[in-house]
Amino acid sequence: MAATTPHSLSRVRRELRTQLLQYAQLMRLNRPVGIWLLLWPTLWALWLAGEGRPDPQILIVFVLGVIIMRSAGCVINDLADRKLDPEVSRTRDRPLAAGSVAPAEALVLFVALGLVAIALALTLNPLTRWLAAGAAALTIIYPFTKRFFAAPQLVLGAAFGWAVPMAFAAQTNAVPQLAWLIWLAVLVWAVMYDTLYAMADREDDRKIGVRSTAILFGSADLFIVALLQLTFLLAMTLVGQVAELGLWYLSGLGVAAALMIYQLIVSGDRLPEDCLRAFKNNQYVGAAIGTGIFLHYVFLVP
Repeated sequence: MAATTPHSLSRVRRELRTQLLQYAQLMRLNRPVGIWLLLWPTLWALWLAGEGRPDPQILIVFVLGVIIMRSAGCVINDLADRKLDPEVSRTRDRPLAAGSVAPAEALVLFVALGLVAIALALTLNPLTRWLAAGAAALTIIYPFTKRFFAAPQLVLGAAFGWAVPMAFAAQTNAVPQLAWLIWLAVLVWAVMYDTLYAMADREDDRKIGVRSTAILFGSADLFIVALLQLTFLLAMTLVGQVAELGLWYLSGLGVAAALMIYQLIVSGDRLPEDCLRAFKNNQYVGAAIGTGIFLHYVFLVP
């Protein structure tokens, strides 16, 4: 048997580090904007459900759950698209598309992430566990809807907003109308920002037969994006009224509105890199609204 040398151990460590980096890229940990887009509505819901004082254990579980489920969603998405991504200029370097991660490895990673998510869900109450099953179903279904459904962004929006009723259920053991109103607002918001995202790949998607709202809306894309932005802002204004939020919240919503106007200006020429920049800007929309909610409770008069 050949002796293990320091050189061979060093090579093994390098290869292991390289492979772990490939797994991290597959989970998009190097691109956290998706985590923020999922996390901000979750934090809104936890703060509103907990009236400014969410349960610390529940908060930790949901933050970890957001990271795990977003990572799992990216893995199953790339697994489903592994034969399509090489045909799209922006995605051909993804680990599965480039062949640096095998499909079997990705499947094992997805299962492992799923088991972690189940373990987290088991720490919550029964109602939240049932809702978590719905979140898992939406995560798995979404990547395949791009083959046959003209507006897969609706499914994505339902998935990205599903943490909202879960947060209310975990915090209060009920899902009030306010939770479903926020869920609907987040669904509209997600359709809007993912349309901007899809506009960057529109021509490639047409060639390979992938469907999206960017293709569905055609030349009316930015007009419809603006309508979706307005609908989202009106829905979130109603959220503020129902939850009796004050000036801090309205100020945050005003900043969000200004950011959305900026997104329309940036994406005006429909250049792929500009559409992606407008898409990424939505993490700051979430932050602005979240800051308004947090400050409302910080300065709330007892």
